[in-house]
Amino acid sequence: MFLVMGEALVDVISGGIEPPTTHVGGSPLNVAVGLARLEVPVTLVTRYGRDAYGTLVHETLQRNGVAELLGADEHPTATAHGILDPAGSADYEFDTVQWSLEGFTGVLAQRALEDAEALHVGSLGAALEPGASTVRRAVQEARPHATISYDPNVRPRLTPDRAAARTRVEGFIALADVVRASDSDLAWLYPDRDPIETARSWLAAGPSVVILTMGAGGAHGFARNGDVHVAAIEADVEDTVGAGDSSMAAVLMGLSERGYVGPGRREALREISAEELRTIMELAAKASSITVSRAGANPPTRAELGA
Repeated sequence: MFLVMGEALVDVISGGIEPPTTHVGGSPLNVAVGLARLEVPVTLVTRYGRDAYGTLVHETLQRNGVAELLGADEHPTATAHGILDPAGSADYEFDTVQWSLEGFTGVLAQRALEDAEALHVGSLGAALEPGASTVRRAVQEARPHATISYDPNVRPRLTPDRAAARTRVEGFIALADVVRASDSDLAWLYPDRDPIETARSWLAAGPSVVILTMGAGGAHGFARNGDVHVAAIEADVEDTVGAGDSSMAAVLMGLSERGYVGPGRREALREISAEELRTIMELAAKASSITVSRAGANPPTRAELGA
């Protein structure tokens, strides 16, 4: 089982002359849905409100076959208002995000973490307190037997202290086996350093695989047996919302199917070949190209990815 921990929210996307559209999102939720559509069993640890937006989140998880822990509480569901630029990228303004995982304790947490072969975390779920501390403890508890993946997906408007954000991100990097980040993430975290140089430094800090996505510039993969570059696949872009999350889900599926995920697989992952990493990243590039061709975070199914 894959366990994903992080925020669920609703994106309200505006752009051009069309009226705003509403999409369920949040980077960890998108990864969980992406895994489920790729037929990977997955449970999402998240929260949302007992309101209309919360109902949308719950229905999305149910419809896609994502099991969930915790779920609805008394606080409102978080929303993010995105404005699309001409290239289809969204600039977000967030409403107040309530992020607490008070119920993820005791036997519930113990069983979920023990059952997890892999744990994916990131975004606001690994950045905003008090929930971020719960996420970090979960990573520490699961790491002896589970593969850990991480996507910082930084949101400067909610975590504007760059130095603090960098320290927090580097703490998760040291615990992770697989890391994906965008060039914009790294440009904000380390404005005076080339993103490729940063990705290589992250690999040296502990992970077995670091993937740097660069939009139309494709993606760079870094592993101990070599670096690879995969070109982006041309697509008619509706918007780029959720493209990185679809890429992450496809990478995790590819690693899992090739025996690099789960108890006792950390050393095998450290020795992944550049050729095999390239194959997995090509799959991820296809997943991203499908996602950007339609509105919102709408990752491909296994059938679509195999077509």
